[in-house]
This record gives sequence, C-alpha cells and structure tokens, in this order.
Amino acid sequence: MEGLLRNRVQRFIDRLAADRVNLHGFILSAGGQIKAKACYAPFREEQMHRMYSVSKTMVGLAVGMLAEEGKLSLDQPVTDFFQDLLPEKPDERLLRLKIRDMLRMATCYEQTSYREGVDEDWTRPFFTDTPSHEPGTVFHYDTGCSQVLSSLVRRLSGEEVIDFLNRRLFEPLGCRDPRKWLRDPAGQCQGGTGLCMSLRDLHTVARCLMEGGRGLVPSWYIREMTRKQIGTLMRENDEERYGYGWQCWQTRAGWAMYGMGGQMVIACPEQDALLCTVADTRLDNWGIQKLYNAFFEEIVPGLGREDMEPETWNLQALSLTSDPSLAVSAAGPFFFEQGNPLGMKSLALEGNRLSWENAGGKAELAFAPGGLAETDWPGRPGVPALAAAGWTEEPGLLRLQCHAVGDAPCGFEMLLLFRKDSVTLQARRSWDPLTEGYEGVATGRLRE
Repeated sequence: MEGLLRNRVQRFIDRLAADRVNLHGFILSAGGQIKAKACYAPFREEQMHRMYSVSKTMVGLAVGMLAEEGKLSLDQPVTDFFQDLLPEKPDERLLRLKIRDMLRMATCYEQTSYREGVDEDWTRPFFTDTPSHEPGTVFHYDTGCSQVLSSLVRRLSGEEVIDFLNRRLFEPLGCRDPRKWLRDPAGQCQGGTGLCMSLRDLHTVARCLMEGGRGLVPSWYIREMTRKQIGTLMRENDEERYGYGWQCWQTRAGWAMYGMGGQMVIACPEQDALLCTVADTRLDNWGIQKLYNAFFEEIVPGLGREDMEPETWNLQALSLTSDPSLAVSAAGPFFFEQGNPLGMKSLALEGNRLSWENAGGKAELAFAPGGLAETDWPGRPGVPALAAAGWTEEPGLLRLQCHAVGDAPCGFEMLLLFRKDSVTLQARRSWDPLTEGYEGVATGRLRE
C-alpha cells in the first residue's frame, strides 16, 4: 500500500508541513487527469496569485508564437527591433546578442539593467547599460532580458503581452479566472515578474504544453523550450544546476516553470505528470528545494499506480504553535534609541495586538496565538495580509510572521522578547519595498 499514489500524496503533504513549506495550494495531474488538489485556507484555486518568474515562461511562449508566424527569427540580433533605444555608439557585444540567447539567459550582462523604484521605463536600460561579457557564452539569470522580450511582443504584435496571450492562449484554453499583468511605471507589462493568474489556469496552460501545444503554441518550440539549452552549474540550489531551456528550467526528471516564492509547474514528461503550486516560501532560502525534493521523493515513485479517484484536501495555511503559559498580556510602551537598524521608535503590546512606530509611521498588527489572523499589512490599510504568532520556548518570547498576500507576496518575521522593563526585537524580511524597515535587531526600554 505504501507505493500507491494516494498514500504518497498524503506523505507529500505531511512532509511539507513538517518542513514548514508555506504552500497556498497545489494541483497534481497524471495521464491527463487531475488526481489531487489542495487549497490552504484562506486561499482558493480560482484566486488570482502573483506568479513572479513564471511570467518569463509565458513571455517565452508569446515569442515562440511570433517566431512561428515568421515575424522574427531566433537568430536575429535583438537590437534589430530596438534601433530607437540604442545609444549613438552601441557596444559591439550588445549588437551580437541574438533572440535565441535572450531566451536562454545568455545575455551580455552580469545583472539586471533596470532598477526597480528608479527607472521609469524598464526596457530602455537594457540597451544603454555597459555589457560585461560576450553574449551567448554563459548563463546569468537576467530579468531585464525577459522585460525586453515582453516589449518585443508588444512591438511585433501591437499588443501588450497580457492582451496577446489572452487572445491567443488563455481564452482559447478556457481560462476564465481573474488575471492581470502588473506594469512598470511607463505602463508596460513587467515581462519577468508581473503575471497574476489562478492556480487552476496555470495548470490548464501547463497541460496544454504537455500535449504539444494543441495548435496554439508550436510543438517544435515547446520541444526546444523544455530541453537543456545552456548549463547552470554555478547556481546555488541543487535543482537549478540541471540547466536552462528557453525561459524555463531543467530538473532531474523534466522541466519547470519557476516563480519566486514557490509559484511552480514541475513537469515529468515520461510519466505525463504535472505538479502546479502557489506558495510563499520567501522567508525560507531552501523552501523551493524542499518542495522539489518532496515531489520527486514522495510522489513521483507512485506515478503509474494511480489508485485514487480525484481528491481535494482542504487544509490551513501555516500557523505557529503557542504555549499560553509563556504569554505576556500587556507590555510597554517601550522606546528605542535613534539610529537603530529597524528605525523603530516605540512599541507596545496589549492583548493580541502589537502597535509600533517606525520610520514608515504608526502601525499595528492583530494576531491570534496558535492560529492565523486575516488582517491588513501594518500601516497599510487595504493591503491584505496573514499574521501567524505563538508564545514559545521561554516566558515572554513571541514569534510572529506576517505575509502580504496581494499583488506582492512577501513577508517579515519577528522575535520579540519581553522583559519587565525592556523588549528586544529581532526581525528579518523577504525583499520588497513593502517590507522596508523589518530587518535587524534593536532593544526598547520603558521611560523612567
């Protein structure tokens, strides 16, 4: 019985829970049939979710459709289509950069050219920056090249990539859940990171690719996209060293769309199997690898023994355990010295509510020890968030996690140690402008 698929799915779920992988939902299909689904409340499978770098793969599909129509050649220099953005004397290395090399992340830059929060047009800096090396030689993950490919789709089709894919892919496949594509300050789709769509529509698109494109995406392009086009041996995570295709990753047993925080399609072509996930693992540097390992070690060995009827697990998003005997009911207000790393000015606890003032202004956060509280991001009414908290390990130690769950899934974690006349606060964050000010350690004291 251990090898049967249903039991392996349960082990997959249990393992990720034990590893504290913050899943929001998953869909597993094999042989073209959905076998297992899970929704982690309050998330739903039809809910729009930020896909981050899955956006790159979707942009790549649009490029493939345009190549099939003869509107571009993959061996053309990308600068052929952006002559108006070139400086007076462009670097020869940039002029040698082909679209094929853009797709496989073999550009002439060692870092993304545009600067979020600084540049208005995220496409232009790619053509004005100074190259660091010869194109087509080494892999370097470059979100700027995906931005340029998105702009290329717009220039050749006359549509933003979201409108192009709506018309040519999403709507013909019957994708009906809400979706959008976040824009840069100039109003162009954020090609490398901005797609927001549902888990089930993501699975629908992935299923189409596993079936050769269904006449919507050219089958030759899917074959090339999903095979190794360049090596990635310098990557830190194990699963990212199997190579890269065209705007998608290779894995130990197939290929993957991979978006920051656990937005994933993991495809096993030999078994005709797909695992699609949405999550927020950004506070765990190894969360993605834990997800890969759990899938390949728990579920994949059971494929081919599909003993189960389709089943849905209704689960709860991650919370923290809490020991009421360690709790503090009220403390503070505490005041912090100027110039502390957190920019913290004051903090107080009253029941299950923290309030503080930092460089960003006044904020408060309600929490439910041992549970999960749906709330607003501290100091940002209207930005949805989830707060998990627990009294743990020693008297007066509160562990708290807060995750934004809107257009920019991100979060911070705090440890607050309350003493009779002081609080010491330690915080870390996943990077986003929203989490600014939640990294570092500081001690606040009662005023005499």
